[in-house]
Formats: sequence, structure tokens, C-alpha cells
Amino acid sequence: MLFTPRTPRVVAARRLHRRRDRDASGRFLAEGPQAVREALSRPRTVLELFGTPAALDRYADLAASAARDDVPVSEVTDEALAALAETVAPQGLVAVCRHLDVSLAVALSRGPRLVAVLAGIRDPGNAGTVLRTADAAGATAVIFAGDAVDPYNGKCVRSSAGSLFHVDVVRERDPLAALTAARAAGLTVLAATGHGESDLDDLLDAGRLAAPTAWLFGSEAHGLPVELAEAADARVRVPLHGRAESLNLAAAAAVCLYASARAQR
Repeated sequence: MLFTPRTPRVVAARRLHRRRDRDASGRFLAEGPQAVREALSRPRTVLELFGTPAALDRYADLAASAARDDVPVSEVTDEALAALAETVAPQGLVAVCRHLDVSLAVALSRGPRLVAVLAGIRDPGNAGTVLRTADAAGATAVIFAGDAVDPYNGKCVRSSAGSLFHVDVVRERDPLAALTAARAAGLTVLAATGHGESDLDDLLDAGRLAAPTAWLFGSEAHGLPVELAEAADARVRVPLHGRAESLNLAAAAAVCLYASARAQR
């Protein structure tokens, strides 16, 4: 039996496009075979897998993996899949997943050596890209602090390219509390800002990036509030050797996180 856009389970899943429904249910959608594959690799994360017959045939390994874990695999029409997906050309698979939130205390108790703190970042594409970069650089926790975007926003999930399922995702309303806790856990807090008094290359050359570090990144439009920047152990600028005025958030985060990754290895 093929589910249609009016099938109650499809209707319920479609509501997860709205943040209030994600928050109320503790669920979100992961779209596409890459996201589904990574979600299935994390035990007890996927609650249901929707797919068109063609996609379930093409990605039979994912359907089999879901079935082995007693995850319902539901065939849907192309119209139902289009209603569940947010992309223009969906790839035929959408998974309903449970929230992955880890408390700040638990994430820090695991002794992370590299953490990214996203303070007030509102653009879901940027947030997902930074999350993906943090994972690639070896960070084990990403903290969404203050009035930050929902990490389970569809665009954020897609931009993370599966990395959402690899790291500890923390949501902390108080950014200053997050920095205080990170410092208490032995992390040096470095604020990335274009007007920092410390140069990233100088810190790297001096060996100061080898210590466990929490990198603090601010919003795309306004950067870091003064009180947050001042609460960090150092304010760090990425050196600009050409004529560009600045780097965008995702690029600056990549440079900073990989500088720490290099120093720590």
C-alpha cells in the first residue's frame, strides 16, 4: 500500500517542517540518502523511513538496514514524498528522527578537545556548514547558544551533510553560561572576530592552539556581542593577506577550526 499526502502518518511527518512541531514532538526530518545513511548509523535515532518504491529499490541497503533495526519502512507516492521533502528535486527518501540533544554538562564531561560554539547564528545554511566543518576538523561537540537557529531546521540538517549525527549537539540558552562551563571543563575559549587583538597565525606558531579549545563564532550580520567577546580568553582575527574586507562565517570557522586541528595533531 502506497501512502499518499493525506495518509495520517505522512500528514504528521509533514508538520515537522515547523519548528513548533519539532520542539513539541522531539522529532525532525532528515532528507536524502546521505542523511538517512548517517542517521541509521546512530542507534535508536530513526523512527520511520519514507521512500518512493523507486528510491527504496535504488537504496535497498538503507531499507534493509532500517528493517533490521525494526524501523518502519513506508512506501509513499511521489506526491507524498514531495510533500515531505523541502528540496526542489528530492532523492526519494525522508526519515523521521528523534532529537539528538545532549546536555552541556554531559558533552563537556566527555573531555572534548575541540568544540564549536555558535552564538546567535540565525542562518540555517551557515550553521549546518559550520557543523559539518567542525565534525571534519575533529570537534566532538557543537553548541547552539543563545538565540541561535534550530539545529533541526531542514536546511541546517541538509547543510550538515550527515555531520549532525556525528557530534554532540547542545542547545544552551545562556551563551555566557556555556563559556563558563567550557572554561571550567579545561577548554580555552577563543572568540573569532575580525577586530581581535590576537592573530590566528601567531597563536598557531606559538603553540597556543594545541590546548583543548572552544571556538566562539557570532552571527553573520552582527558578529559577537561585546560582552561575549570579552568573556573569551582571547579575541582572534584571521589574517587577511589580500584586499578582501573579511571572510564569511563559514570560511572563518573553517580556518579557525582547522588551525586548532593541525596544532592538536
